[in-house]
Amino acid sequence: MAKVTTQLIPAFVDSLQSRGRYTLTRDEALAAAGRETPTVDAALRRLRRRGRLASPRRSFYVVVPVEYRSAGCPPATWFLDALMGFLGQPYYVALLTAAGLHGAAHQQPMLFQVMTDRPTRGARAGRVRIAFHMSRSVGIVPVVRLPTETGVIPVSTPEVTALDLVRFASASGHLGNVATVLRDLADRIGGSALASAATRYDAPDIQRLGYLLDRLERTEVAEALRGALHGRRLRSVLLSPGARRRGGTLDERWRVVTNVEVELDS
Repeated sequence: MAKVTTQLIPAFVDSLQSRGRYTLTRDEALAAAGRETPTVDAALRRLRRRGRLASPRRSFYVVVPVEYRSAGCPPATWFLDALMGFLGQPYYVALLTAAGLHGAAHQQPMLFQVMTDRPTRGARAGRVRIAFHMSRSVGIVPVVRLPTETGVIPVSTPEVTALDLVRFASASGHLGNVATVLRDLADRIGGSALASAATRYDAPDIQRLGYLLDRLERTEVAEALRGALHGRRLRSVLLSPGARRRGGTLDERWRVVTNVEVELDS
């Protein structure tokens, strides 16, 4: 049986790729080989050593076509939807990765950034690194579904991307980088859509985004965002909550204390 399994698993992987599928689970491999656990696991390990499979999560495998053999894994967009289905978690592509997919990446992000609904450790396969961030709004904020080589993936809308960039500023680079990306993203942001999405966010996130949009002279979009603050009790917030106050000035319009200088990247 071991010899048969040695032949079956590579053939099974080849058959998946021939049908345009690039993921499989250990259970699927067991079923294909007749559930001889030790020999199936050994066959999967051999394929990993040969670079034919990558494994961003235990018992979940990505088929590596020859053109991605040197990278150790195809792009995350090829397998992310299947991976999140395997984990049983809702998600959307977020932050700098989403901004890049909307054509507003100032620089290529090192990590593929994903929003999900619970703490989730990062994943790595070959050169692909995926970072997960948690939000209680996953599943209720608007997304767009973008086509990939293997299907579609949910990506935060430009409006949600802008709000997330400010909310998760530490994961988006320094504030100057956030503002630079917002500058490139602003033309894709609709005022009414932004105000609607902002109802899912805390007031400080809205205040900081509004201040940055004003700094970028996107006053029409910023004014639409103010509607999301109606009826909320506002307090003064630091532009950069992780930095010391250091006597920054108060922007009266947004109740934001400018405790750091925001310098846009060229």
